[in-house]
Amino acid sequence: MSSRIITVTADQAGQTVAAVLRSHLPDSSWNDVRRMVAGRRVKVLEELCLDPARRLREGDTLEFLARPASRPRTHENIVIRYLDEHLVVVEKPSGLSTVRHPSEKSWNERRKKLSPTLEDLVPKLIAREQGRLPKGKLPRLRIVQRLDKETSGLVVFARSVDAERSLGRQFRRHTVIRRYLAIVPGTLPSQRIATHLARNRGDGRRGSTTIASLGKEAITHVEVEERLPEYSLLSCRLETGRTHQIRIHVAELGHPVCGEKVYNRSRSGDVFPDASGAPRLALHATELGLVHPITGAALHWTMLLPADLQALWERLRGRAAKGKQPSANANPKPGHAS
Repeated sequence: MSSRIITVTADQAGQTVAAVLRSHLPDSSWNDVRRMVAGRRVKVLEELCLDPARRLREGDTLEFLARPASRPRTHENIVIRYLDEHLVVVEKPSGLSTVRHPSEKSWNERRKKLSPTLEDLVPKLIAREQGRLPKGKLPRLRIVQRLDKETSGLVVFARSVDAERSLGRQFRRHTVIRRYLAIVPGTLPSQRIATHLARNRGDGRRGSTTIASLGKEAITHVEVEERLPEYSLLSCRLETGRTHQIRIHVAELGHPVCGEKVYNRSRSGDVFPDASGAPRLALHATELGLVHPITGAALHWTMLLPADLQALWERLRGRAAKGKQPSANANPKPGHAS
């Protein structure tokens, strides 16, 4: 079976992952589809799914993988950038979910270890950092921010009730600095993108709607960091933080993020070509700034492009060097977070 993605229809809403799989694989038995899920061959909303009984909603994307997904990341892949009793900031690697899906919250520890999340791993890493054995029930993290599974970059968690409330207010008031680097095909001008995002734009996918009451305001400020003849490195600052906001906004302009598997089609169903060879979604949370929830101190972190995306950009530069050179005003350091 080759990899392919389907979108859950209104008729399929409420059905389980196993049921939807069987509807698309009529020659497979219930045991076959359960083995497929257990064998790390199914993703829901771009995240590995190990629960065949998970209920799906209209617009959810379900991906059949040609090969089993790689084994889970370990705490060695995660770097703590800041830690105190109220918050922790970490560097999230690509391929790791930020939090666990609600349907998986009741899983036992053995099952969770098959597909750990950042939310699972960071408390253990904190315990090690503080010289304690990561055994027993550790203090939980309080979720105030999420990154998509394939997106790398800086993430903050609250560690106390007061911090959770304060950080929540900062995110709601849009005072948190969140800047991303994205590699996209083609060229587009620096601009402010403002739309209203809805869960279903009319074709089963999340996207912009012209009916403001049906969506939530989403604003992205885009600047061009470096431009090649066929690709652009974008700096995207979030004013709001809606689900998949950057990915949707650039895709709707006809420039989906390289490596995109969900928002890679126009409303008419035409697939946007992607010849970049991106190893994964080329989106990275490069800058994070906030006010400490207790002390009031201004805190700020940056994280360069990780090695896989830096290598991708260098490869695209190399292609360009064989033809047209980058524009004269290009930033020579795409990984620099100013």
